[in-house]
Amino acid sequence: MPETKKSSGRISSRKLSNLKVVVLCIAAATTFWILNALNKDNYTTVVDYPLAWDFDQERFMAVQPLPESFPIEISGDGWDLLRKYFRLNEPPFIINLAEPSSRGFILTSDLKRPLGDFISPTTLVGALKDSIHFQIDRIETRSLDLVLDSASFSLAKNVEIDGPINFSPKKVTVTGPSSLLDGYSGKFPVKLNENRISENFQKTVSVEIEKKLTEFVSLQEETIEVNFSIIQYLEGNKRLKIRKVNFPKSVTLVNEELTPMMSYLVNEGKVTELKDVEFEAVLDYGKRNREDSTLMIEVSPRPNYIKNIVVNPALVKLKYD
Repeated sequence: MPETKKSSGRISSRKLSNLKVVVLCIAAATTFWILNALNKDNYTTVVDYPLAWDFDQERFMAVQPLPESFPIEISGDGWDLLRKYFRLNEPPFIINLAEPSSRGFILTSDLKRPLGDFISPTTLVGALKDSIHFQIDRIETRSLDLVLDSASFSLAKNVEIDGPINFSPKKVTVTGPSSLLDGYSGKFPVKLNENRISENFQKTVSVEIEKKLTEFVSLQEETIEVNFSIIQYLEGNKRLKIRKVNFPKSVTLVNEELTPMMSYLVNEGKVTELKDVEFEAVLDYGKRNREDSTLMIEVSPRPNYIKNIVVNPALVKLKYD
């Protein structure tokens, strides 16, 4: 049988050489076409032109990141448009703001003439937005009153703060953009970072700006002194005698043998005084609920050193003969 020749699958050197020539010709033709096209005028395109901002940074501060570019439509030769599109050695257009806090935007129509001169020989066709927005505030220094951050501490059971909370110094001084200082509403929160306070409090604590504001706001003071007194309340209970008021002879209680029980909290410093007080469960017929014939029990007297008074039962049922 005749032998069959197997193809090596390789391209001959001559064919490879011819292929290289073809590729080089195509590349040269493409390059020539591109260069020729870039030399022509009257191309139009949209670019994001870079911006820079110039204002007095000792008196004003940007609260939000300032726009770094804005879209414009330009026309010109291919080379110039290519440089501007890819920002090749193109300096940013500088926007000068004398009073940046007076308003939060600038009209692009106000920039048309200076920007047109700046990008020459490229021609500015127009801006794609009516305005460029920014937020730059005047830097101010204010004195703020101190208040306790209620979420930063807790009191022990049956404990209350007695009287005013004292701070030394009484105010702190903060510096920053006006809009951020407005957010404090004249008061600076103080964090105690204490749990279950059960005795009179006195401590030197650190005052700090919130982490998200440290870039913008500074605080003159580092520590302050905080002190306040507390009241400890004790739990107690008493049985009450019933005293009827304005009751007709024909009205009685469903349970005439009832002895209400009162539970309460008393200031520990007033326990001795409480021993001499005679409490009563007052039933005033004139305050009855006519719909269900019930009457709420009222405790008398109610000295200001007891609180959280609870009577069991809270209501009594009336019976009509």
